[in-house]
Amino acid sequence: MFDQQKKQSLAAWRKLATQSQMRLDPEEQYDELLKAADEMEEQGLITSAEWRQLVRDAGSVFTGTQ
Repeated sequence: MFDQQKKQSLAAWRKLATQSQMRLDPEEQYDELLKAADEMEEQGLITSAEWRQLVRDAGSVFTGTQ
């Protein structure tokens, strides 16, 4: 169950990271990615190292260097 929840949460995060920016401007998308990473860490779904990687990835999405 835990692994499934983690997989679903990470899949949702990746979908948000790769979706068209037509729905959100880059700053909103970045903010939503950070919020999602924070929520996953608070729920214990990801480690602090995984959280840091998601934050780095969100920065790459924001700057367009993904």
